[in-house]
Amino acid sequence: MYAFEYPWLLVLLPVPVLLWWLLPPYREERPSVRLPFFGEVASAAGLRPARGAAVPRANWARRVLAPLAWLLVVTALARPQYVEPPVTRVQPARDLLLALDLSQSMDTRDFNGPSGLPVARVQAVRQVVSAFVAQRAGDRIGLIVFGDAAYPLVPFTLDHALVQTMLATMLPGMAGPSTALGDALGLGIKLFDESHARDKVMIVLTDGNDTASRMPPRRAADIARQRGFTVHTVGIGDPAATGENKVDLETLRSIAADTGGRYFYGANQDELAQIYATIDRVLPHDETSAAWRPRRELFMWPLGAAVLIVLAYQTTMAMVTRWRRATARRGQETAA
Repeated sequence: MYAFEYPWLLVLLPVPVLLWWLLPPYREERPSVRLPFFGEVASAAGLRPARGAAVPRANWARRVLAPLAWLLVVTALARPQYVEPPVTRVQPARDLLLALDLSQSMDTRDFNGPSGLPVARVQAVRQVVSAFVAQRAGDRIGLIVFGDAAYPLVPFTLDHALVQTMLATMLPGMAGPSTALGDALGLGIKLFDESHARDKVMIVLTDGNDTASRMPPRRAADIARQRGFTVHTVGIGDPAATGENKVDLETLRSIAADTGGRYFYGANQDELAQIYATIDRVLPHDETSAAWRPRRELFMWPLGAAVLIVLAYQTTMAMVTRWRRATARRGQETAA
């Protein structure tokens, strides 16, 4: 739609009429022919001398174009604008960081898939986490993986298609055969330090115990609590296994408790899907939106039209005057 930025300036439209009505006519002195005994002659004739007046006659073009030019100038002063349809920008209220264990043990085929057949742990994780990402349209999501060390795969972004693409390319052992859970938490702390989101949430999934971190997991959890973000922990795998393959449920439970998060354990793909569905429910789908309507300035069009009208009128009148003078000069020469 069209609108004026300063519509109150339209009150200036009747100003020329008010000036013509309220102000006295413009007068100026010009030399004239002096007549001797003019006063006596006028007195004898019973007349009272008065000031002379020469009222210039306005042509029809000026009567039409002057009000039109004034209308265009006042319209330009009111600053007409074209208001475009509203544009809405969704601003995420939460940064969500997914930390996934990609140690070699994630290739173990001990997870029952939806069909009941055993599948690799990493395959189940890819499917469940990808479905979870699809539900979090209002969050910025980041992705890190850890094995011998922690590696950032995707920074915080609203490009969830990119996150799902990276999830689909995850392979067991690509981050190393070991498990660096504490370093993954430490990397999450660094990423959240650069975040300005209102809510900061990290979801850690692992199937083993920490064997490669330089930062102890519980120390990292304490720092996370101090920095004000929540860590939800998800354990998968066999808690009865021995050595590096035994999932450390006690540490996961402690990390979640220290940071105000929740601890989960899933033994198959269905339970893992229920876990992420629960996390989806406990994390409100909060987002803020900012809407504005772009405006395109149009004042240059009426202003340009007014200038063209004035220039065209002045040019035309100058040409007419020159033509009249030339015609009069030729007439005088012919008479002579």
